[in-house]
Formats: sequence, C-alpha cells, structure tokens
Amino acid sequence: MSKKNKLKIIPLGGLGEVGKNMMAYEFAGEIIVVDAGIMFPKNDMLGIDYIIPDYEYLKKRAGQVRALVITHGHEDHIGAIQHFIQDFPVPIYATPLTRGLIEGKLLRNNVDKARFKTVQAGETSKIGVFTVEYFHVSHSIPDAVGVGITTPAGLVVHMSDFKFDHTPVDGWPTDFAKLSEFATRGVDLLLSDSTNAERAGWTPSESVIGPAFDKVFAEAQGRVIVATFASLISRVQQVADAAAKHGRKMALAGTSMIDNVKIARKMGYLDIPDELIVPIDQALKMQDHKIAIMCTGSQGEPSSIVGRLSAGTNRQFDLKQGDTIVLSSHPIPGNEETISKTINRLLRRGAKVIHDGIAPIHVSGHAAQEEQKLLINLVKPKHFMPIHGELRQLMRHAELAQQLGIEKENTIVVENGQVVELVGNKVLLGERIPGDYVFVTGESIGDIDHDVMKERSQLARNGIMLIDISLDKLTGRVLHDPEIITRGFVSPEDAQDLIPDVQEVVLDLIHNDGFDDEKDIINAVKSYLHQQTKRRPMIFVTLSKS
Repeated sequence: MSKKNKLKIIPLGGLGEVGKNMMAYEFAGEIIVVDAGIMFPKNDMLGIDYIIPDYEYLKKRAGQVRALVITHGHEDHIGAIQHFIQDFPVPIYATPLTRGLIEGKLLRNNVDKARFKTVQAGETSKIGVFTVEYFHVSHSIPDAVGVGITTPAGLVVHMSDFKFDHTPVDGWPTDFAKLSEFATRGVDLLLSDSTNAERAGWTPSESVIGPAFDKVFAEAQGRVIVATFASLISRVQQVADAAAKHGRKMALAGTSMIDNVKIARKMGYLDIPDELIVPIDQALKMQDHKIAIMCTGSQGEPSSIVGRLSAGTNRQFDLKQGDTIVLSSHPIPGNEETISKTINRLLRRGAKVIHDGIAPIHVSGHAAQEEQKLLINLVKPKHFMPIHGELRQLMRHAELAQQLGIEKENTIVVENGQVVELVGNKVLLGERIPGDYVFVTGESIGDIDHDVMKERSQLARNGIMLIDISLDKLTGRVLHDPEIITRGFVSPEDAQDLIPDVQEVVLDLIHNDGFDDEKDIINAVKSYLHQQTKRRPMIFVTLSKS
C-alpha cells in the first residue's frame, strides 16, 4: 500500500489524561482536527490557569490544516479554540448550540475572526479528501455529535463523549441506526470514550436527577445554590424545573453561566420562561426560600463563586446560615482534595452541602462498561482504539474490546504524541511527536515549562532565603553584615534566631577566602540550614561591589 493511502491518526490531547481533547487526522497532505479542549491544572501546578494541547506538529504543517470539527460544547473540547484559531484560521464545523457556546467564549476573550460552518446531526461535510458524517450522541450537553470520517484508507468512527441514555433531558437519544449503518459499510477503526471504562454496568439516565433536585428543593429552608459547569445546559433546565415547581425564582451568577444560558435559551435548547429568571441583585433582596442561584465552582476552584463563598471572599454575596449548596458534578481526577476542602469550609460557615456522594444530584455523561460493549457490538469495528482517559482507563477499555472478540493485535492503546496509521486494512504505530502540556497563565502561553513548575513546587514545599552581600571592590572585605530575607521557610520568630548564625557562616567563609563565587556560599548555607532544621530552602545569593 502506497504512502498516499495512509491515514495518520494523531492524538494531541486526551489520551493518557482527562481533558484537553484534540485529535488530528492526516491523509494525502491534508489535515482535519477534531476538538480543541483545555485541561484544568492539577494541585501541584501552581499559578497555572489552564493547559492546552501541544500542537507544534500542526504548526509545522499549517498550510495543510483544512478544518476544525467540534463534537460538543464542553470546555475540555472547545476551551483551546481561542488559541488554535490564532494559528489556524480555518473553518470551525459545529452544531448550532456548540457554535453558539464557542462564539460566546470567543467574544468574552475578544477574539472575533473565527469562521463557522454550522452543521446538524445527520448531515455530511466534504472537507478536502475527508468525508465527515455527523451523528447525534447523548451526553450531558445538547447537540453533541460523533463523527464518521471516510478517506480512501477506510472508515473511522470517532465517538467522542457519549452515553446510551434512553430518557435524556432533551428527548434525543444516541443515533443507534447510524451506528448500525456504519457497521454494514465496514468500520476499519473505532475510537471510543474511555472515561468510565472502569465502571461496571450502565451510566444512569439524566432523568434520575429530576426527583433528586425535587427532594432538595422541597427540604431546603433557605436559599438553594447549585454549582455546576457553565456548559452543562441540561442541568440548568433541571434546576429551572425544580425552582418553578417549588415557587422559587432562579438567578444566575458568573459571566460564563449567564452567557451560556442566554445563548441556549435564545436558540431553543432551554425552555425557561422569562418570569422565572431574575437578576442576581434582585434575587439577593428576596426572601431566602423564594430563590435559587446557579453558579460555577462545582470543582472547588479557589477563584470560582463557590470557592470564594467557602473562603468568605465573594464580593457580590456571601453565605447565610441555612443555605443549601448543591455541587452537581463528579470530581475531575486530581480535584478530589480541593473539593473536599471546599466542602469542609462551606460546612464550617453554616451551609448544608449536597454532593453526588450523598444524593443523586449528578450523573456522568460518559458510558460505563455495558454501554461501551454495546457500542462495539453495534459498530463491529475491525480495529479498536480507546480515547479520552488516563492510561489505566484506556487499558481497561481495550480489555473490554478483546472480551467481545476483537483480537489483541487489532486493539491499540497509545498516549498523546504516538501517531497511529491506518494503511492496507491494518492499524500500525507510526512516529512519535511532542504531546506535552502547554501551560497558560494570563496572556502567557507556553512560556512556563516543566522546569519552572518544578521550581515553583520547590518554593512551595521549602521556602526561600535571599542573601545580599556588599563587598569593597578594592579590598574584597565585607562592608556590612549580609542582609538576609526568608519567606515560607521558618516563622519570623525563628528567623530572628537563625539569621545571625547564617550571617556568621557567610562571613567566616568570606574572611577565610574559602569561596570562589556565589555557589560556594549557597552550598555552605544549605549545609548549615539542613544541619539545623533538616530542611532545604531555595537559596539565592547576590554579590555587589562598591
């Protein structure tokens, strides 16, 4: 089989991790990209706002990129678009709601040069050598699609995030007929969401949440504050329904929440009467039992509304005794500790906290094992590649596929940066490319690397000591005692006792001509501090001569 008939599948994000999903497909010198998401920072990623995929591979082939295809409007699939289109001003193919959410996000970030191609589930787009078919999937947001991608190398089905919910909130289940139709044509490779590959059984329907919210609203004596992702449109509808049933008005807090709800209502994806929604300023003047507030912060992020409420630093409104806080989401892997601390702070401040560990106020939008098996049996792929998940989840998903009869050599588990090739009815490993994190902090994109993150971690663990030494430029003698400042190392009281001893160590070294440069002073002080405290702060020395 010639090189011209080789389809390259290039995972740039979402494999070996949860978040920043991005997959590129390359054939005959043309490339389409599916999704461009972000990942939220882990606890040890100090000072990082979010992380985007490393798409340096695409930058080197910018002229070959034909389109960006988006499966749905969650941040882990659209959050990096504002950065991506700066480098690749290509058309963005998205369903109506997904397009609306992207446009709102770009507007908030002052990006206005995007080009869109609005598509519907059931339609087909011809993009260069690629034929892309969109089919509806149930997820925790309306208007989500999977894609069938056809090239001369074969048919690939890219499922993205999905679940087999027979009673979804929007009344639109996954398109089983299309999946079966793909099977009759012959699917060369299936890529499938692995988020819940370790979870047995079936993911519960979104419909089970309604009664849970009904119970919360019936029992709440004060305000009900529901925190969830701003893009979880179906959850907004369920909260609105509960508020209306129990005689409460609904207010929205947070720019992204307000914008997304406005877009979804305007486009008909939310059925919420005008009289139900009131501005937050008006809501704060109403009786507590007459109001429900929807906001972001279900992951306990310190800068979110719930995070600030737990710390008592939210400016617009504060917690009250008797407030009921509902955290309607599953913890993102790595956020468990942050969420636990936030819950404890909320409880200390007098709130009642309800989360999915004690009530069914959230269900996953991702397929569990039985749904994953059903998908494979429906599609009947020749080859299988798990996507969207940590390595353990990818491996478990591959095992499930093998249990259903897909040969081990026809299942392929890779992480970001490992190119896969579909050629001659075979799936093979290709080249390795960069697949690392690109850190975003404010306006800085990619300027912070792993070495900087390591230094931040060391500073956070051990603190810092700054030593400033002034020498006579003629004699080399010390003009005065070294100035020493410590931060995050010892308490101010202990520093008062420790600093004179450190000054003595430095002076002894200088007076005895026992040093060549700053490194000798650093090593001497580091050794002394470890002897005295068993700790290793970062030490910086400045030598000035006058």
